[in-house]
Amino acid sequence: MTTLHVAPIMPAGPLLILINAGSGRNNTVEMRQTIEEILQRAGRAYRIILVTDPKRLERIARDAVSEALASDGVVVIAGGDGTINTIANAALASGCPIGILPQGTFNYFGRAHGIPEEVGDATRALLQSYAQPVQVGLVNDRLFVVNASLGLYPKLLQDREIYTHHYGRSRWVATWAGLLTVLRWKRPMRLIMEGHGVRTMLKTFTLFVGNNRLQMEQIGIPLGAAVEEGQLAAVALRPVATLGMLWLMLRGAFNRLGDADNIVSFGFQQMKVKPAHLSPRRRIKVATDGEIAWLRTPLEFRVSPQPLYLLKPLATVISSSRAVPATD
Repeated sequence: MTTLHVAPIMPAGPLLILINAGSGRNNTVEMRQTIEEILQRAGRAYRIILVTDPKRLERIARDAVSEALASDGVVVIAGGDGTINTIANAALASGCPIGILPQGTFNYFGRAHGIPEEVGDATRALLQSYAQPVQVGLVNDRLFVVNASLGLYPKLLQDREIYTHHYGRSRWVATWAGLLTVLRWKRPMRLIMEGHGVRTMLKTFTLFVGNNRLQMEQIGIPLGAAVEEGQLAAVALRPVATLGMLWLMLRGAFNRLGDADNIVSFGFQQMKVKPAHLSPRRRIKVATDGEIAWLRTPLEFRVSPQPLYLLKPLATVISSSRAVPATD
């Protein structure tokens, strides 16, 4: 006979639901109505906090975490991976559990943890969720739940935001915007990377550090298992001509990027990175879960020593947990 050990069910206090009005594919009014109808029917205490000014999100997140800790509640985010990043940064040190209602373009974080993308399904799943520790990464002291990057990728994200603002948020628009950015990029970097006592110089268009099994599998980088086993995944693209770049994008679309000669990839737990041409303590543009920031060098990428506590649907908890012998 076996028994399954899982964390306690979601705290009994109110759900503090932050809705990012500028994120996602759904109409904010309709989304709010759907959430409220389901929670009212279930008799669950909640409060909805509508975020209309992205500049206030960080402060609102900190206040919501403090309120949740005082009331045995949970902070729930209705937004994309960038919004989740902000709330996760506020919640990590305190151990406050968070829930998510994915509303972004790709929703890698939610999908990797079995959380439905449709708001009604995600809200119903939230009511039968358990708090589980999940791995997050750090670059310097900045958290990321999906990925962090420098070089080409932050530029791609900035351009994608411009295109989605004009043409709407969809995966096709995001893919098209990425294609145009990649074809125009001609700025390789020289990076000095140090880890496990080894110092390496690498010329690359971009350095991408992933913390998401699903994203690694989608592009064909065979490091999904490494992420599941407590590592981060580093992917670097050596400089190539335009035709070579198109070929790499095609391989990525067919989940074969890991086979390409111009791709360098490896798993790690901690690594320092600095551009060879920058003096120490200079700042460099870094993207974390789609949010751009200027960070001081050298950059230190590492697995966070503290996990993030995420509310995961019961079915996902059961499928990912290991049964152990019961003790009589």
